Amino acid sequence: MTEITDMETIPGESNNQLALTTPEAQPIKRRKKKSMVWEYFTIENVSAGCRRAYCKRCKQSFAYSTGSKVAGTSHLKRHIAKGTCRALLRGQGQDNNQFITPYNPKMGGSEPPKRRYRSPSSPFIPFDQDRCRHEIARMIIMHEYPLHIVEHPGFIAFVQNLQPQFDKMSFNTVQGDCVATYLREKQSLMNFIEGIPGRFCLTLDMWSSNQTLGYVFITGHFVDSGWKLHRRVFNVVMEPYPDSHSALSHAIAACLSDWSLEGKLFSLTFNHPLSEAGLENLRPLLCVKNPLILNGQLLIRNCIARTMSSMAKDVLGAGQEIIKKIRDSVKYVKMSESHDDKFIQVKNQLQVPSEKSLFLDNQTQWNTTYQMLAAASELKEVFDCLDTYDPDYKLAPSIEDWKLAETLCSFLKPLFDAASILTTTTLPTVITFFYEVWKIHVDLGRSIT
Repeated sequence: MTEITDMETIPGESNNQLALTTPEAQPIKRRKKKSMVWEYFTIENVSAGCRRAYCKRCKQSFAYSTGSKVAGTSHLKRHIAKGTCRALLRGQGQDNNQFITPYNPKMGGSEPPKRRYRSPSSPFIPFDQDRCRHEIARMIIMHEYPLHIVEHPGFIAFVQNLQPQFDKMSFNTVQGDCVATYLREKQSLMNFIEGIPGRFCLTLDMWSSNQTLGYVFITGHFVDSGWKLHRRVFNVVMEPYPDSHSALSHAIAACLSDWSLEGKLFSLTFNHPLSEAGLENLRPLLCVKNPLILNGQLLIRNCIARTMSSMAKDVLGAGQEIIKKIRDSVKYVKMSESHDDKFIQVKNQLQVPSEKSLFLDNQTQWNTTYQMLAAASELKEVFDCLDTYDPDYKLAPSIEDWKLAETLCSFLKPLFDAASILTTTTLPTVITFFYEVWKIHVDLGRSIT
């Protein structure tokens, strides 16, 4: 009797391999299917000559063979590897802790596809194109990346390898997403400040660009109903003519109208010098928009940082000559590695206990000038003896010069200590600075006496 083996052929092999056995010949055994997809699929006969592959997880059926035509297994692999099997995503089944990672020969290499494993505690997350776009917009805003980053080849290659289903983004797309993110955050903040029972303090910073355009940064400070202090940037207003008397008035009017702060303003603080003409334009505007507190006595003030900076510059202005001498000496030491080595050698021989290091100041920042003077004053013995080890050094300040430098440091130190709080405190308040300002007042009064 003739026997026909009911074994499945390996996909890709010719159906001519299906052989009939005779009584004189043994039946030909078919090789077992080796593809990993058969861990997830079974083959069932649907009708005569038609068989379909059924997913063991979601029971969805796929075309497999019709007559002599075999569909192959590529579409079965995509069902598992691309995350379209919902039952596999939900973690159902006993052996679904594996899924197939399709191999892409275009990426190079000759490694066969490998299985990736996940633990039950880290379930699959369905791909969401909109969420990915939102996170890219947040990333660009948070880290100030250029909008064109989404068109850079490196970024595109990284995203495509991370998630092939993600559609490439254009400059216009990510620009619209960033604007949409800003509008959502703005509306959320507006809803929040509508319930604030108290008033708002505004601080204004004026920056100028290389094109002489002015940018007014308006920051709002307020206390919520739970007595928690908040700080939010409300507006960035471009002013083509920042030196005009109406520049700040225009920016403040735009802020009050944009955030519905009419009648809720408590004070304005500037880091930019305000002319008398500018004040005359600003006060009537604020009087119309807001009922004044204490007849406007606290309405317009310079910030404490600017006040301290002005005082420090007055001190430095009185010692310009000695400051230049010390700056030149420090520059001589730091301009060459050999000079610096000789300076350290002299310091070690003299056993000077100072732990401070020399550095050049930024002449636009008074605090760095104070730090340079303070460090050089503690190392004055090294400067006095440096010419014996380095004959080329001829810039040593005199004893009187060092005394004047120490006097300058004694006046600058209280200002420096008070200003340091401005950078170390996240949300400094008036009370925070009151004690420091009081100490400066007492020290100045004692010095005058």
